[in-house]
Amino acid sequence: MQNQKKAELTKRLIAALIDGIISSIIAVIPVIGAIIGAAYTLTKDGIMFQVTKDAQWKNRSIGKKLLGLEVVTASGAEIDIVASCMRNWPLAIGIIIMIVPIIGWVIGGLLAFVLGMIELVLVLIDPKGRRLGDKTARTMVVESATAQDAA
Repeated sequence: MQNQKKAELTKRLIAALIDGIISSIIAVIPVIGAIIGAAYTLTKDGIMFQVTKDAQWKNRSIGKKLLGLEVVTASGAEIDIVASCMRNWPLAIGIIIMIVPIIGWVIGGLLAFVLGMIELVLVLIDPKGRRLGDKTARTMVVESATAQDAA
């Protein structure tokens, strides 16, 4: 993690936007959609590899794959479902609360906005671009070194 180049901010934001759109589209389905959307947000960095066992998906969400980014850990470990949940809880907690009708929509929406802003500021000011979730999981988003990447 120390010698790898941190992800370019524009690529990282576009990847996050892609993953956010995927989660939002899923969440449109009443009740179950919000649950599945929250689950995707929590597990997005590990779920595709766990499902496909295809190395090109290792340590990546759909957005990160499309933009040529990946998540790395301080120890060099694979991003599994647990590690993905540890790094994405700040992004998912508001969505999870929004599952509760009416009051959850307000509180969850506000919490998601506040945590999202905190995460963005941390990406901007941290020398390695690490947000709260990255610090919790001891991870970092980097430019991918594999030849299979897009862009």
